[in-house]
Amino acid sequence: MTARPIDEAHRTASPLELLFDLTFVVAVAAVTAELAHSIAEGHAGVLPFLQVFYAIWWAWMNFTWFASSYDTDDVPYRLLTMLQMAGVLVLAAGVPTAAADSDYRAVLLGYLIMRAGLVAQWLRAAYEDPDRRRTALRYAGGIAAAQAGWVLALVLTDLALPFFVALVALELAVPRWAERAYPTTWHPHHIAERYGLFVIILLGESVLAASRGVREALAAGEVGSSFVLVAGAGLVLLFALWWLYFLHPSGAGLSERRAYSYRWGYGHYGLFAALAALGAGLEVAVERTAHELKTSSMAVGYAVAVPVAVFLLMLWLVHAPIVDPPVTSPVLVLGCVTVVLLLPLALPLAGVVAGTGVVAVLLVAVVLARSGQAKGPSPGVTRSHS
Repeated sequence: MTARPIDEAHRTASPLELLFDLTFVVAVAAVTAELAHSIAEGHAGVLPFLQVFYAIWWAWMNFTWFASSYDTDDVPYRLLTMLQMAGVLVLAAGVPTAAADSDYRAVLLGYLIMRAGLVAQWLRAAYEDPDRRRTALRYAGGIAAAQAGWVLALVLTDLALPFFVALVALELAVPRWAERAYPTTWHPHHIAERYGLFVIILLGESVLAASRGVREALAAGEVGSSFVLVAGAGLVLLFALWWLYFLHPSGAGLSERRAYSYRWGYGHYGLFAALAALGAGLEVAVERTAHELKTSSMAVGYAVAVPVAVFLLMLWLVHAPIVDPPVTSPVLVLGCVTVVLLLPLALPLAGVVAGTGVVAVLLVAVVLARSGQAKGPSPGVTRSHS
């Protein structure tokens, strides 16, 4: 296991990485469904959603950056990657109990399985890549120490919020500490492609979540014009978000400004979580057109508006340092965010249909305004460069 070149030609996602991503589809679907259920019931399920989604995102992210440097695709590498896939499925199975009863034991077990597989891969890298042995051992030791902390926090405090925050901070600090020894050779265009693929997965999950709302509406037998308008506006909204994300040429920016990779990579937590949460919001919005829910129309409006606003803000924040000039101006971003967040206040009068429709129209207007001025390739997954 030796480090792959930073400028390796034609570097793209491997079939194993694509299979790895598919297992995360199950986990994201589970956490999105639970969030939609909590919104429909009028409960505050945001914190459990953010906590479980952190485990999903961080495990995916750590493997992605490791693979960008050390993807050997031999038998030991494949088996350890498949072990991490098994951990994802265990985590997904524990999402319902975590959301309903704040019982995180199954979620933590799945997370520990994923992290154990990654620690083993870092130990192998330390053994077979002497030049970066210190870096690999720092990664392995830091990750292992954090996992011991998670177990103790669950046993002693039932994973109380202050301990959760402290352990998240510890986990986030491990890469920065480890990379000081000898930086790894992650491939910028490969990383940009991998993140783009995960964005597509999350958008697909939003479509799936919205389809659950359609199913509930059809089962209620009261499908009318409001149902069609909300479902159509939600689909247009997802198309617009896809378009906006891929207007930003991340691969070239990361290649030229590798120092900003932490801000770019870590900032995607908010962007990814927003896309997953939007699926839950759209599911509830579609369902509400067919029958009454325990939650208010304003709450449903914010379930759509807040994820859209967070997505727009994070999209600008993560790309501003690496794309010069920025694709979207801060004035345009802040203006859109302000309008989107104010819209739900009018929903008691205008209704969920009008609110969702206006958000969709606003995003389409932003796409039209920026598409002609954006640099880089046409919308799509970032391609590798020679």
